[in-house]
Amino acid sequence: MTQQRTVFYVSESTGITAETLGHSLISQFEQTIEFKAIYMPFINTIEKARKLAKQFDMVAKRDGARPIVFATMVEYETRVILKRSNCLYIELFDTFIAPLSRELGVNPSGKTGLSHGMTNGDSYEDRMDIINFAMVNDDGARLDKYDQADVILVGVSRSGKTPTCLYLAMHFGIKAANYPLTPDDFEQNQIPDDLLKHKDKLVALTIDPPRLNRIREERRPGSDYASLKRCASEVRQALTMFRKHNIWVLDTTTHSIEEVSSRIAKAIRSR
Repeated sequence: MTQQRTVFYVSESTGITAETLGHSLISQFEQTIEFKAIYMPFINTIEKARKLAKQFDMVAKRDGARPIVFATMVEYETRVILKRSNCLYIELFDTFIAPLSRELGVNPSGKTGLSHGMTNGDSYEDRMDIINFAMVNDDGARLDKYDQADVILVGVSRSGKTPTCLYLAMHFGIKAANYPLTPDDFEQNQIPDDLLKHKDKLVALTIDPPRLNRIREERRPGSDYASLKRCASEVRQALTMFRKHNIWVLDTTTHSIEEVSSRIAKAIRSR
């Protein structure tokens, strides 16, 4: 049987650093272990830390194995509270800050929120605007705003467009919109003109039909929408349309959101 472990990503601010580094580490073990991720940002008080420590203890008792905790906690007291609970606590800042401090000959500031601009009003507000853009322009909700986007993801429903857009916004500061190909689009066998007039911004996502079938079954079990036949048909038609218009295609079947997003971000920056 596949081993199952619970992983917490914990931070005093957004948790993006803990998630990014932590996920990179556990990805080396995902072939043999199934990880359940729990995100706990803004653990910035003693009370929140104590409550979370109790949650670690409960998870350890429930799972029969202590949870793995990737953390970026600046405050010493909150660290101690979390470390004393029944978990494997990995403080990511400790791994890098100490040798960096020795090399630079300067002590770290110890201030919270610096890693993601929480103390910098302008940059923080800009990042929030970019994240909000991704949310407002999700699933083709605002076709009139595509001229403001840095990238527009297009693909069949549940191919990974929304999480990729949010990742691009949160980690790379990229304004990302997305459009799901609809039954009408497949019937007409044509990508909408509202998309094609921004062809230079289009990136297509595809996915293996059996994988898409499993994802859709979780959302609408037993439906025609989730059937393997429909999944295969939509993926096949979508790829034909993408090739017709020479749109760059990325496969999300075996590549993580992080990998796909990094490739898109690199392409945008080089452009």
